[in-house]
Amino acid sequence: MSTTETHPEWPHQIRLAGQTAAHPGPVDMSMMYVMHHAFRRDLTAFSAAARVTPATDRQAWAALAERWALFSEALHHHHSGEDRALWPLLLERTDDAGRATLRAMEDEHAGIDPILEACAAGFERLANHADEDARAGLAVRLASGRERLAEHLRHEETEAIAIIQRVLAPEEWARLEEDEFTQGIRLSQLLALVPWAVHEVPPATRELLFAQPGGAVHRVLWLLTRRRFRRREELAFRHVA
Repeated sequence: MSTTETHPEWPHQIRLAGQTAAHPGPVDMSMMYVMHHAFRRDLTAFSAAARVTPATDRQAWAALAERWALFSEALHHHHSGEDRALWPLLLERTDDAGRATLRAMEDEHAGIDPILEACAAGFERLANHADEDARAGLAVRLASGRERLAEHLRHEETEAIAIIQRVLAPEEWARLEEDEFTQGIRLSQLLALVPWAVHEVPPATRELLFAQPGGAVHRVLWLLTRRRFRRREELAFRHVA
């Protein structure tokens, strides 16, 4: 499925590293693509860290376990919102081919979750024990999780987002984002999520995001937290070249 028609009033769709499509349409999918970029970026970094971080480096593994908790919470929240509200709404409005895509989205989420839970257990083990077997097993599970999530994000970007652009109005998407993806997030969570989300996003794209409604607050939070976030990144991934 694809959306090829363009309109001069449609928003510009951002493109980030690893992204496989950016379907034109009336809905600005910027934050969806930012989240996908963060998920890809993180699993690449975690996979590399598991391969090279010595099992004896307690400090690094504790930092990696804490960093994994941030990643997995963000991914779980993102997938839960899609499963709870987005896919059911789209199922009501699309054709048989579209419904097959959306059911596949749910199935792919269900297949990814057990791998990520096993990875969490691996990080927890290594944060407390110098277990070389656990490190090797975690590296294998992370590689599998990275592959499965990459395929899911590719499928979502090439097919599911095309459905969004066909059947949702910008106002409906804005309500979904507010009700299912941002509502209820505490300030303490925002302080962690804002620098995480824009980490390694090109500066020009980051400025576009901060220029959106509500972006001024995110800019302030990023300025307040970026140095602390960077220090913790350096600790967690210090063995990654």
